[in-house]
Amino acid sequence: MRGYKMDYNVKNTLMEALGITVTSVSNDGVVATMPVDHRTHQPFGLLHGGASVALAETAASIGAYYLVDHEIETCVGLEINANHIRGKKSGTVTAHAKPVHRGKTTMVWEIKIVDEENELICISRCTMAVLKKKN
Repeated sequence: MRGYKMDYNVKNTLMEALGITVTSVSNDGVVATMPVDHRTHQPFGLLHGGASVALAETAASIGAYYLVDHEIETCVGLEINANHIRGKKSGTVTAHAKPVHRGKTTMVWEIKIVDEENELICISRCTMAVLKKKN
């Protein structure tokens, strides 16, 4: 498959605001990181569950986009769920997103978010809709 090239701009997006960085993309999945700091905290100083979900959907979306034919298809998030397993106050979390279903009209992704010690912070599943582009 083609080499990964980020052909969209993350400037002035949620990815930029939360400090999300994509570190690898392949047919097998996506790895992305996010800092746990003032940008991603909830009021009690812990990683906000919504930030974890944003990281999970970002990784799944980039993975799905990588796998579709950009000339005729696009993809959008259809559904996401998350279980927040462990709190995190600082440092970095890493999302490991892997496709578990690659259909013609949907993809299902499993995303495990871990900390620096590889401790599970959040597990998520995201369904992506694969849409035909309109002419």
